[in-house]
Amino acid sequence: MRAQRWLTTSVVVASMTLAAAACSSGTNASSGGGSQSLRVASVSTDRAGMAAVLKLFKKAHPDVKVSTSYADTDQYQSTLRTQLSSGTAPDVFFAWPGNGNPGAMEVLVPGGYLADLSDQPWVSKIPQGIKPVTQVKGKTYVLPLSFSGIGAIYNKNALADVGAQPPKTWDQVLALCDAAKKKGKVAFALGNQTPWVTQLVDYALVPTTVYAGHPDFDTRMKAGQSSFAGSGWKTAMDQYLQMNKRGCFSKDPLGTSFESSLKQVATGKAVADIQVTSILSQLKSEAPKGTQFGMFAVPATNDPAQTQMPGAAGGSYGVNAKADNKKLAMQLVRFMGTTKAVDAYAEATGNLPSIPNSQFQVDPALQTLVDYQKQGRTVPFMDQLWPNPKVQQVHFTGVQEIFSGKSTPTDVLNQMDQAYSSQ
Repeated sequence: MRAQRWLTTSVVVASMTLAAAACSSGTNASSGGGSQSLRVASVSTDRAGMAAVLKLFKKAHPDVKVSTSYADTDQYQSTLRTQLSSGTAPDVFFAWPGNGNPGAMEVLVPGGYLADLSDQPWVSKIPQGIKPVTQVKGKTYVLPLSFSGIGAIYNKNALADVGAQPPKTWDQVLALCDAAKKKGKVAFALGNQTPWVTQLVDYALVPTTVYAGHPDFDTRMKAGQSSFAGSGWKTAMDQYLQMNKRGCFSKDPLGTSFESSLKQVATGKAVADIQVTSILSQLKSEAPKGTQFGMFAVPATNDPAQTQMPGAAGGSYGVNAKADNKKLAMQLVRFMGTTKAVDAYAEATGNLPSIPNSQFQVDPALQTLVDYQKQGRTVPFMDQLWPNPKVQQVHFTGVQEIFSGKSTPTDVLNQMDQAYSSQ
């Protein structure tokens, strides 16, 4: 959710490379390669975080020239893989923790694309709960900068306009949809035209429909004792469809982009957007001055005690094993792991710091995620524990086909099971 999260693409590589270049900007920009030059790349949703960190880095290292590039998730992954295979990748770049997509750590390490960061001073401070998705065979390859969640991020004014409160039960979710329609609003903006967005509603529901009753689900999946089709994933997908039929979402989800869905919430045309917490800063930048936002977990049952949320290591960065200036790249990543850098990144992206500390002031909009984390009611983003990127791609495509009437939840879940067991 990066979300996130979160993500594969079939877009033509050449066009994506151009798109990434078009999103470039510079901090004393350089094309890279010089002894005091670095190239850094990240996804667009985390642009504010990287900008905040680099601003601090430049104060401490004014002679270092840093060129940056940003792209939407799908574009970024395609371009990054092309650059890595051709030896033209940035020195420091965004890499997803765990597994499950083409830009994830466990996918990149076997190709020799990521440098070993095990000797960095911040490694010992990574919480045990997220350490496994930063390591391969006991070695650390990425620095997690934020702890992200997925939930319904809502416009408080819009929620008040429809006379509702954050829902605590599944029935209340549907009631919110009805209340919003009566006021000419959308309860939940949904931009399923953008592939990675398609996963987020399922990701928000599955912690409750699957993990609340079966916390060992991933272990059982690996052992071949469980399946997507035979689990609460079916319940979640059925609820996803039910919400669509009830009119909970934007009028034409497949014709609505990620950017359009954010604008709907920012302007109050939609009450909420089920999204990763990293979009909070972007929402605030697009909303009228004074607009306040909040977040609620998306309930999937009528028992509030069963509700859980996705919460996991979010924005993470690695060093190119073949970086033009590896020594300087390591220096940057060392700085990025300091408390002031971690906090700056989390604050700018609307997340929590991956390495907790008493200095960080939590955005009130994220208090629900904080509470669920403290209560032990969060589960990792599903794809971080999947064995290959194919499962996520099938999920993306499958949801779009369900919304276009070309497939069913059972068909998609069976295809996900096949992808999970493929090599």
